[in-house]
Amino acid sequence: MTDESDVPGHVDPSIADPIVMLPEERPRRLGHILAGLEHPGAMGFLVTIGVLGALVLGFAIGSISLILVYIVLGMFLALGLDPIVRLLERHRVKRALGIAIVFCGFAIVMILFFVFMLPHVVSQVFQLIRAIPAAVDQIPHTDWFAHLDADTQVAVLAALDQVSHWISAPSTLAALGGGVLRVGLGFVTAISASFIVIALTLYFLASLTAAKKALYSLAPARNRVRLESLTERITGSVGSALIGSVILSSLNAAVVFVLHIVIRLPYPALMAVIAFVITLIPLFGSVIFLVFATIVALFSSPTQAVIFLVAYLIYIQLESYVVSPRVMNKAIEIPAALVLIGALAGGALMGILGVLVALPVMASLLLIIREVVVPRQDLKV
Repeated sequence: MTDESDVPGHVDPSIADPIVMLPEERPRRLGHILAGLEHPGAMGFLVTIGVLGALVLGFAIGSISLILVYIVLGMFLALGLDPIVRLLERHRVKRALGIAIVFCGFAIVMILFFVFMLPHVVSQVFQLIRAIPAAVDQIPHTDWFAHLDADTQVAVLAALDQVSHWISAPSTLAALGGGVLRVGLGFVTAISASFIVIALTLYFLASLTAAKKALYSLAPARNRVRLESLTERITGSVGSALIGSVILSSLNAAVVFVLHIVIRLPYPALMAVIAFVITLIPLFGSVIFLVFATIVALFSSPTQAVIFLVAYLIYIQLESYVVSPRVMNKAIEIPAALVLIGALAGGALMGILGVLVALPVMASLLLIIREVVVPRQDLKV
């Protein structure tokens, strides 16, 4: 009579490895595990572990949030500069030399700004701070104030009185002093951060082609062609959107500077820098700056403010219908509502940097939805 232990492949349950289970033992063991999880204590323990893990992960991300901002900024700058490098490559310039040329050009622009523009901007900031109390005191003696009705004059005087008390309050002076100190520390921090961002941008720009090839190799062979096409369109759209935004903001700053010089409005350099920052907001930035700059010009002269309003409004129309279509011709068209939502969300999360990257991110998401999600949904009949 043959012993069962002599049969090939037979495993004695009494000596079997507890980790290696027979097929008929697995459902029973799984049922025991699920029954254990249904116990309130075990479930509470697992939930507690999950919450603690989420808190630790959130704390870790919060601790390195500044580093993540540097990385994101470096990646987007690399994508923004890549089209210029590719343009040089098409003219038979090696990629390493093209990167060097682009960064030398960028460094020259920054040096010119710090040498010729930044001193005037800082000087005009202090001039504006000193001029605010005098400008507020002169409002009741202006011509436009005299043309207001009596009730409106009383309301304006009450508002001016509150502004004067707020400016002269010790808490406001302390806050302004602390703000100046924070600005100084922020400027020093920005200088050190700029070197980190430049180093990351150089690395990302130099390794962008290799990173793309590594990404393509992770996809199945049948999907690599489509993935490559989609990735190239996304990176091209991001680069075009970033370059286009910077070009349009630079044109806005130049127009504002020239208008302030021609109309003889004060603070031309400061207003040009403010225009550059505000007009980075897509679609709505020019309108926001138009309102802001016109209000500032009213403190100098209503006539000058009206002239600036008309001249800058004409430029906005030219920018919308002539300049912007040529500059942003390679960027993906995005509905205005999504642009506004993206700008608000980006600004709330990452400030000016978030506003700048909102348009490329929205363009990339729209491209993925149009090229991947929608075709898959169309196949589901």
